[in-house]
Amino acid sequence: MLIAKDDIEVFCEILRKGNKRIVFTNGCFDILHAGHVRYLAQARALGDCLILGLNTDASVRRLKGDQRPINSELDRAEIVGGLRSVDYVVLFGEPTAEDLVSRVRPDVYVKGGDYTPETLPEAKIVYEYGGQVKFIPMVEGRSTTNVIEKIKRQQAF
Repeated sequence: MLIAKDDIEVFCEILRKGNKRIVFTNGCFDILHAGHVRYLAQARALGDCLILGLNTDASVRRLKGDQRPINSELDRAEIVGGLRSVDYVVLFGEPTAEDLVSRVRPDVYVKGGDYTPETLPEAKIVYEYGGQVKFIPMVEGRSTTNVIEKIKRQQAF
């Protein structure tokens, strides 16, 4: 289910009143692959509901370059939102998810193992209100960039 960013604070307050443990993660999730699916399932297992902050098309272009995203933000939202592990999706266009993390105030903030608390600006916010930050190891060889490169190599033949 896609939730408007302006509604996310009230929405999360309702979840908290229902004693739900909120897990939050964020990313581009452009071409979904097995690494994404495993990561999101592990994140969801840390709480009662998983909210996924999804980068808008404009923010993906700023982060990844003009050739990205491959899939539109609405398609990406529908795809990740269709996964059993993802309960809610919210779009954001900022360079980091700091504002969104401040609004959601998750019990657990999850990122991939390629991050550390020192390289993750959102971690400071989560620690300040007493939340947890968890890092899930990356699945070796699984990335959107690898998928795109494989497609390019196969087209060259």
